[in-house]
Amino acid sequence: MEPENRKLIFEKEGVYLHTNAKRSNHDTTIPGFIRIVERDGEPALEWSPVQDDGKNAPAVFYTKKDGEGGEEETKFDPGYEPDWAVISTVKQSREKERPPVRDTGHWGSFSLPLSELYSLRRARFSLGRNFMVLTSRGGDPLPPLHFHRGGTRELLRAMQRYIRLAPSPVDGRLFLAYPHDSGALSQSFDELQLFDDASSDLVSRFIQDPYATTFGGFSKVTNFFRGALRPPESPLHSRTPSDPHAPHPADDEPGFELITCQGAELGPRPVVNRGQPLDNWEQFLDPEGRITDPQKVKELVFRGGIVPALRKEVWKFLLGFYPWNSTAKEREDIIRVKTDEYFRMKVQWKSVSEEQEMRNSLLRGYRSLIERDVNRTDRQNPFFSGNENPGLKLLHDVLMTYCMYNFDLGYVQGMSDLLAPLLFVTQNEVESFWCLTGFMELVHQNFEESQEAMKQQLLQLSLLLRALDPELCDYLDSQDSGSLCFCFRWLLIWYKREFSFEDILSLWEVLWTRLPCANFHLLMACAILESQRGELIGSNHDFNTILKHINELTMKLDLQTVLLEAEGIYLQLAQCKELPVKVHEVLGLYVASSSDEGSPDLEPKETDTLLSRTEVRGAAACPPSNSSHTASHRPPPTYP
Repeated sequence: MEPENRKLIFEKEGVYLHTNAKRSNHDTTIPGFIRIVERDGEPALEWSPVQDDGKNAPAVFYTKKDGEGGEEETKFDPGYEPDWAVISTVKQSREKERPPVRDTGHWGSFSLPLSELYSLRRARFSLGRNFMVLTSRGGDPLPPLHFHRGGTRELLRAMQRYIRLAPSPVDGRLFLAYPHDSGALSQSFDELQLFDDASSDLVSRFIQDPYATTFGGFSKVTNFFRGALRPPESPLHSRTPSDPHAPHPADDEPGFELITCQGAELGPRPVVNRGQPLDNWEQFLDPEGRITDPQKVKELVFRGGIVPALRKEVWKFLLGFYPWNSTAKEREDIIRVKTDEYFRMKVQWKSVSEEQEMRNSLLRGYRSLIERDVNRTDRQNPFFSGNENPGLKLLHDVLMTYCMYNFDLGYVQGMSDLLAPLLFVTQNEVESFWCLTGFMELVHQNFEESQEAMKQQLLQLSLLLRALDPELCDYLDSQDSGSLCFCFRWLLIWYKREFSFEDILSLWEVLWTRLPCANFHLLMACAILESQRGELIGSNHDFNTILKHINELTMKLDLQTVLLEAEGIYLQLAQCKELPVKVHEVLGLYVASSSDEGSPDLEPKETDTLLSRTEVRGAAACPPSNSSHTASHRPPPTYP
């Protein structure tokens, strides 16, 4: 008999736990019940196996309040390599803890008060059953609940009697939970300082158009919507169920409705071809040495690269050392001025005595890091191989001088990887330094301590990959790899350790053109992941083996194939008329209205000029937003 303080609100049978991510059969699935139960008036979501049927007390997940004594919160310990990873940093309890969800071969019940639910992630992919992953405010990912007999729609409806579920603007399968209390929402916005405008209509504006409302502060919410991976501190408001802008309810079982890119049908991927490398530089010079058609040069470089003999000269234009409109005489003056400037900075650190350096821990730390990294950078290349190699000394000196040039950033591991090819090509200390400063203008945010730029790029990559291949994204999510953290090194140093040294020379000059968009390196990541799709989905990988497999791709990828596929992906996505605005922004196809023209971030670039001159083909368009400004979309480029 149920105790008087327990009231059953909802119950559904046929909700399973899978005890092995690699096999799904009778021995590795545990049937159970999912229930919503009120205990002393507090609603909780509970799961119990059929054989238990509520006879034993469930393990309860809760957030420990500051100053509370007693035991720490229970952490789910799956005891195998499951569909998610749990890394617990909670210290051991002083007292012996009760058995958690699993105890020596027996799986027990667990309970999550709905007030402790932080996020709900739902997924569907054709090779497996639908499942949900819940995350508590304490950061506990509960075991995925596999609904073999449907019932998710009814469960969500029952949960919404007690909480609101807010769909994330950047991930249609992620819902953040918060109580029926709009005041908590405004407070959470104030605490995050997402907006300068704290007016009373903030909530309604966010409900009407979360993309436009959060646009100005989007960098601050990079992690805010990644709730199931790393829950932040505050919940987020949602559309009300009656809101006409709210997403449609989940499809009837056994499927889910995917909100992100909903209705977006990608057409066939255009076939593209690589071209011949740029080999005739003189044809682009006027009598005074100016470049007559910089856009054409960039297009040729993007299409086929540069012959080795011309790299030293052309790279200095691509990296901003020489202005495209400079004359030969002006470039001579630039060399003279920049040489003097370089050696003035170099003498600053060269003149620091050992005694002075002992009292300058920052400079001492930079020198130590540089010396360590220089000794292990591209040592297989003859330019840097062997002991007492002059190339190593140049590498060291240029990096030390960069610390004087940008002391706030200083030196961060990975910067030696960026400099080595520049020094190899220019064979000149001064020119390699100024080319490095130009390169760092493009990627310096990658090396900042906050890592916000890297988080943003991983989020953008996730948006692109979901638009391209939602099934692959769902599979990666099911193996706790949806954060795409295994792509971090690719983006940090632009694939420097994934391709051969010679391939990197070709790749970087392509990326420096910023064609067909500034995020072409993200499209390359999509191409690589898509090429591994069959291996990833078809081989029952888990988080660890996915990471191992991706790392083992080093030096096994064909650069030209990746470039072709990446360009094809760009054209395929750009021609789709129904992609979300955020995807168009990543692709560089979003053009702000005239009200935004004063922003320096929105000034037209040479890349934009090149793209705008191309023939319109498959122009992408999105529905107008409810925001106060309008937007148009740049047509995708066509190539001969």
